[in-house]
Parts: sequence; structure tokens; C-alpha cells
Amino acid sequence: MDTFYIILNVAVLVVLIGILIRMQQKHYSFSKRVFAGLGIGIVVGAILQAIYGTGSDVLTQTTEWYNIVGRGYVQLLMMIVVPLVMVSIIQSIINLEKSSDLGKMSGWIIGFLVSTAMVAALVGIGSAAVFDLNASEIEAGQEEQDRGSMMESRLGDVEDMSTPEKILSFIPSNIFQDMTQDRPTSVIAIVIFSMIVGIAVLGLRRKKPEEAERFTKGINTIFAVVMRIVTLILRLTPFGILALMATTVANTDIAGIIELGKFVIASYAALIIMFIIHLVLVGVFGLNPMTYLKKVLPVLTFAFTSRSSAGTIPLNIQAQKNALGVDQGIANMSASFGATIGQNGCAGIYPAMLAVMIAPSVGIDPLTPGFILQLILIIGISSFGVAGVGGGATFAALIVLSSMGLPVALAGLLISIEALIDMGRTALNVNDAMLTGTLTSRVMKKLNLKTFNDKTAIEQETAL
Repeated sequence: MDTFYIILNVAVLVVLIGILIRMQQKHYSFSKRVFAGLGIGIVVGAILQAIYGTGSDVLTQTTEWYNIVGRGYVQLLMMIVVPLVMVSIIQSIINLEKSSDLGKMSGWIIGFLVSTAMVAALVGIGSAAVFDLNASEIEAGQEEQDRGSMMESRLGDVEDMSTPEKILSFIPSNIFQDMTQDRPTSVIAIVIFSMIVGIAVLGLRRKKPEEAERFTKGINTIFAVVMRIVTLILRLTPFGILALMATTVANTDIAGIIELGKFVIASYAALIIMFIIHLVLVGVFGLNPMTYLKKVLPVLTFAFTSRSSAGTIPLNIQAQKNALGVDQGIANMSASFGATIGQNGCAGIYPAMLAVMIAPSVGIDPLTPGFILQLILIIGISSFGVAGVGGGATFAALIVLSSMGLPVALAGLLISIEALIDMGRTALNVNDAMLTGTLTSRVMKKLNLKTFNDKTAIEQETAL
């Protein structure tokens, strides 16, 4: 009988995908199809949980089939991340009008990413204080204890690395290993390698212009092919979001959310405040915040459902270039750096809230100026190299809590609501990368204001 229900559930997904395909054939906009997938996914997930219950065999096997569409889509995006980052950054550098622009571009991008992470830390501290969060109020079950033990076991790897060693880990020693994204800093390592290749071509252009020209033509051709692959994959976005959202909602631990409701509310309050700060910054730099918001929403929707900053890189770059009018080189670099540097949600708000929650358990007042200043500085420094996939926040928490001398095991108390909070954190991370690209282009006078203000540009962002 279970098999019948599983087949029925899969058939429902196929029918819903058919509806989205029909919407595409009737020329519904990309944004409308994305939000339709999101809404349908929420409804389907809620119905599945209501009928079968969390943890049932039917639901487990149903979501496994749904993951072929949902996680399969994310894996396709992850597949293209490395070639996209490498080729796009090399192509951007070798097509620079002035080689001096590279240093300015990198400086502004990293500056925006790290400074907003420090502001996010302050927001996280404030939210934890306002909601009076305290780790001692949360009961630890077996699952939470196991998670705490896992975090303590991972702590050894983090504590053994000094700050210079962490910085050294950004430099690639085996680029092929980093192409497999084997390390938390793999994306940064690929960016550095690509920048070195681009700079080498600029030097070659002065000494052997013919060979440099051949290489440039080859890279431009490969870039065109890679971007076409990206476009083909992005056409699957509404289907991927539908399956991802249905799976997430169906497997949501309602009891855990109710028990830790105060932390969930405090987390999303902090995330929303930081989103508002992002929009204020857009306005401060002379741009319309509402225009910006409308154009980034489809990308943020995918980031929210996939919980992968790295997987969102292709969508991020496309939207920055085609919808926001960001310079191509800046879009490539801000999306790539933003996947592992200065993540406002995972490396800013989350570790700051944990530190404020856990500090009283060891007799420390987390609201003293000394504690707050130290925490913000540590978060700014440690925001480099946070993995752009699920679990990056755990890595950031380990670094920050251990640097502050706080017990890391208590962070395991939040495992039941980790996925729910991680969705919002990832959306904020990606928005920060897009904000950084937009503001950097504005500062360097490379932002195409006509494209930014063009309301129809959002529909063209994936060349559908």
C-alpha cells in the first residue's frame, strides 16, 4: 500500500511540473513562475506532512524522489560553479581597460562584505539581548547532545589553526583539489588562481601580444559556452524551487520550532533588520531600494529554498549583470567572494547570537562594551572562508565561540530548527553579495543605471 501512495505523490509532482511548463509556454514571466513554484511547494509540503506525518516511511521515500528534482537542480548549479567562477574572473581581468581597476575592485568588494558582516554581528547581539536569549533555558535531548559532541570533535581542527594559518589556507596549493570544492576556502582559492591567470595574461600581452590574443579569444569562447550552460540550467529554477520547498516543509520539525520559537523569531527579526539595512544602503548610494528588491527577489527565493550560497552563484551573477546593470567583472567577483567572505547571516548574525546566548552559562556578561567589541572584531576577521554550502554557519560558530573562549557544545541545542533558520541566513548572505556588487559598481562609476531602472530587465535576467 505504501508503494501506491509514493507513486501517487510522485505523480502529483509530475503534474505540478507540467503546470509550470505550461506557464512557461504561455509566456508567464520568470519571476511569476519562480514564486508559483515556491507557493505550490509550500502547499504540497504542508499537505504531505499533514497526511503522512514527519518521519513516516511514505514521506521519507516520497521526499527522496522529490530530491531528484530539487537537490538534483542544486547539484547541476554546483557543477557549473567552478568553471563559471574560473572562466568569468579570468575573462573579466583580461578585458579590463585598466589593470589598476582590479585592485580597486577587490578592495571595495572585500570592504563592503566584511564591514556589513560586522554590522550584522551588532544586529545579532541586539536581537539576542532584546529577546533575552539564554542557552541554559533550552533542554538538551539525545540528538542535541550528539550534535554538541560533533561540534566539539570538529573544534580541534579549528583551534589548531592560527589566524596566519587560516589566511594561508586561502592560497591554493593544489588547484585541482579546490576544483572539487574539498575545502571551506576552495572558492576563494579558485578566485585567487583565476586572478593570477588573468594578471599573467595582461603581462603576456605586453611581451607576446599574439599569444595573449589567442588565449583571450579562447577564454571568450569558453565563457560564452559556460554562460549558455548556465542559462540552460537556470531554466529549471521554478521546478527546483517547487521540489525543494515541498521537501523542506514536509520534513519540518513543528515541535522543535514551537519549543525554540523565541530563538526562531529573534533570528528572523535580526535577518529582517539586516535586510532593511541593505536596502537603506542602496538608497544612501542614490538608487531606488524597491527597484533593487524586485530584481533580486527571484534569486533570494532560490537561495532561501536551496540553503546554498555557492549554488546560487550562477543566478547571482546573471541577475547582477542583466537585471541590476552591474559591471560584468564586478558581478563575477562579488558573487564569488560573497559565497565565502563576510556572509551576513552565517558568519555575522548567527555566531553573534550564539555568543550572547552562551556567555552567561560561563559567568560572562555579554553586554559589556569589551565583550561586544571583541566579538565584532573576531566576527569580522573570521568571516573569511565560511563555506558557501549548508553547514557554513556551524564552521563560523566554531571559530567565533572558540576564539571567545566559550563552550561550543551548547550550539548543538539548536539542531531541530537549524534548517529553518539557515534558509533565511542564506538569503541574507546572497543579498549581501548582490548588494556589494551593486554598490561597488556605483562607487567605481560602472553601474548601468539604464538597466538598473529598466523594470523589464528582471524578466530578461536568465535570457528565457
